[in-house]
Amino acid sequence: MTMTGLDKWYSYIKSHDRAALWELLHPDAVFESPVVHTPQHGRDITFKYLASADKVLGGPGFTYTGEWRSKNGAVLEFENVIDGIKINGVDIITFADDGRITHFKVMVRPLKGMNLLPAPQRRKVDRDCAASGVRKRIRSIPESQPLPRNHFS
Repeated sequence: MTMTGLDKWYSYIKSHDRAALWELLHPDAVFESPVVHTPQHGRDITFKYLASADKVLGGPGFTYTGEWRSKNGAVLEFENVIDGIKINGVDIITFADDGRITHFKVMVRPLKGMNLLPAPQRRKVDRDCAASGVRKRIRSIPESQPLPRNHFS
């Protein structure tokens, strides 16, 4: 039996194997983040965001609590606690016929919890992008400043 793209995603979440994540991403993958207002295009930047999100959100308390599947995708509900705040969200994943991820959207709640994400994720992505030469695309938001109200417009 061959592994589906979703099976490979779950395997990556357990192993944190960055090579497996890279292989799972389609070259034209698109990533949509709750902390960046425009979709990010391409395997390189999608890889950077997902790898850094794994470091920020994927700690020991991270768990998927729900799953809804379609013909070519899935919605995975997750939970974790960061700095004492329960984070709840969904990963909306679309797969190509070959099982690789073509689109990955993350939605997170509550706002107070989401405001915890930009600073650590931005620092991780900044380091990764500088090390790899990928142009960073995260808006500059001072660590002490919450997301602006019109951030998602």
